[in-house]
Amino acid sequence: MCGIVGISAVSPVNQMLYDALTVLQHRGQDAAGMMTCHEGLFHLRKDNGLVRDVFHTRHMKVLPGNIGIGHVRYPTAGSSSSAEAQPFFVNSPYGIALAHNGNLTNATAIKEDMYRTQLRHINTNSDSEILLNVLAHELYTQKQLEPRPEHFFNAISNVFVRCQGGYAVVAVVNGYGLLGFRDPNGIRPLIYGRRQTEAGYEFMIASESVALSSLGFEIVRDLHPGEAILITPEGELHSQICTSRARLTPCIFEYVYFARPDSVIDGVSVYQSRLRMGQKLAEKIQREWPDHDIDVIMPIPDSSRPAAVQMAQYLGVTYREGFVKNRYIGRTFIMPGQQQRRKSVKQKLNAIEQEFKGKNVMLVDDSIVRGTTCSQIIDMAREAGANKVYFSSAAPEVRHPNVYGIDMPVASELIAHGRTVAEVADFIGADRLIYQSLPDLIDTVRCDNPDIETFDCSVFDGKYLTGHVDEVYLNQLAMKRCDDAKTDYDKDDSVIDMYNQSA
Repeated sequence: MCGIVGISAVSPVNQMLYDALTVLQHRGQDAAGMMTCHEGLFHLRKDNGLVRDVFHTRHMKVLPGNIGIGHVRYPTAGSSSSAEAQPFFVNSPYGIALAHNGNLTNATAIKEDMYRTQLRHINTNSDSEILLNVLAHELYTQKQLEPRPEHFFNAISNVFVRCQGGYAVVAVVNGYGLLGFRDPNGIRPLIYGRRQTEAGYEFMIASESVALSSLGFEIVRDLHPGEAILITPEGELHSQICTSRARLTPCIFEYVYFARPDSVIDGVSVYQSRLRMGQKLAEKIQREWPDHDIDVIMPIPDSSRPAAVQMAQYLGVTYREGFVKNRYIGRTFIMPGQQQRRKSVKQKLNAIEQEFKGKNVMLVDDSIVRGTTCSQIIDMAREAGANKVYFSSAAPEVRHPNVYGIDMPVASELIAHGRTVAEVADFIGADRLIYQSLPDLIDTVRCDNPDIETFDCSVFDGKYLTGHVDEVYLNQLAMKRCDDAKTDYDKDDSVIDMYNQSA
């Protein structure tokens, strides 16, 4: 999962891009990048690290221009080298810079076809570079020295034909404006807004609404599935649905974990949906365990807090904050390797012993993926003196790999794969384990927007909405993206990011 932003303004955008990327930092902590365009020239800065570490005053000074894009990276393709950092750039046609969130499920086939038929070379393992080259080729085939909006939309229609998967894209086309488009299934989120200045309208396209609202942009709407928008240098906005097979099936895991609680995605408040997840869990406890002996309910900070609060209120059980989070440690779920996740848990959380001693504690988490974090947290609760430790998940069992940009690529690394709930409880050391049911989870999100047809729930039910996903594909993905592969890539420092400006 990554965070993307594009801004077209009447003044320099470098500081606005920086501020937006900081707000989207939760979507990726591996690398950050920014590219602006000024007087026909692109200016780039990208590197591994957090936004605050990648961009210093000296970098901001060499990122001029009133239009630009930014990206925070969360690695899913094995390598955490700075060569994989975005945005990417091609000089033909026109000059195009692109950043993307998501994953192409037919990236290998596209890469081979591009070299065989178009003689295009892909220099990284990133499917963002593949997407960029597909877009560039389709724009080139329009054969327009002065392309109009319909030529861009024709090109993106062809991109949708060629590129399978879940993706959201922002791009700058030199001299022609800011592009944004969302995959035909609307799996990955993308929203745009505007604000009025004395000199005219400014526009922002971003992964989440919180990036717009924090910078004072009025939210216009989410991009529809299969929709593209073009914002010209003159501030004119053009939009078009570029496919006949569009349907809204957003990723439900955005609401469970990834998105900030103050975001609204496809008309659904992330915070309100998480409150409802807690209530549904409480209702399940009342049905299946009416004589429970829970003394206190505690969240695993931070994303499970709304669910825990609502669960406690509904059950009439005391709510307490039993863990203190070190906010200078990144989100363990989106760290690139299992060894790094395991090392980070005790650095990230510390237990308040007085809240645990002699109590039967219900711990609430947003989800259980690999089980590494929750098993250590349960151990911490016992060490702090808890009598019994129960565990609940606001999401159902994660049993299947994700192929649309979330780092759940190998079934064998998922604790619920091939195990019953009782076996998972025993594995993580919980006295009792309660999962959300999938129908209940869907109800908690759809409540705000009944127009959503269905969701991408593939990590829970194994049903993949796009083509090119079979056992052969999943096995190949596992080989490239397992934790062992990430460790091997991280040991290889031979890749040099040729685009990165020197510090």
